[in-house]
Amino acid sequence: MGIASPRAGWWKEPIHKVELIWIIVAFLWGLGMFFMMIYWHGVGNQNLSNEAYRITPAAYAAKVDKMTEEYTVRQEGAFPVVRPPPGSDVYMMGRVYMWWPMLELVKGETYRLHLSSIDLQHGFSLQPVNINLQVHPGYESVVTMTPNQTGQFGIVCNEYCGFGHHTMTGRIYVVDNK
Repeated sequence: MGIASPRAGWWKEPIHKVELIWIIVAFLWGLGMFFMMIYWHGVGNQNLSNEAYRITPAAYAAKVDKMTEEYTVRQEGAFPVVRPPPGSDVYMMGRVYMWWPMLELVKGETYRLHLSSIDLQHGFSLQPVNINLQVHPGYESVVTMTPNQTGQFGIVCNEYCGFGHHTMTGRIYVVDNK
């Protein structure tokens, strides 16, 4: 004959009124947050309109090089600063350990920003705007963007890509139309 545990049948005990209220509040809060995510996805104006295409790293590098040769306006150290015409396709390439080239865009103009990597997976984090994308080799991601403030915007890699990951940065300048 066994001895019954003092907690045997605990699930049969009635729930205290205060506990039941907190369970109901937590459940309703969870439902509200779930439906808010769906609602905000549609009307929150925070989701980037983007596209993705398959491309070889060599073909993408050729596009970046062509744009860089055609629209370079100055050098900053070893980095070209490229100012493509408003409304055009703009190419930026992630590679160990840099974002290439630097861009100079015009405030209020729309651009199609193409991003890809030629070696490893990288992260594209535009600061302080907080635009975050994963960039994969073999895929060309396209984001339509219209800069709405002037200034200097930093790009950091937010996906670990090797020993030099912490040095992987880039820059986008936004200027008034001159």
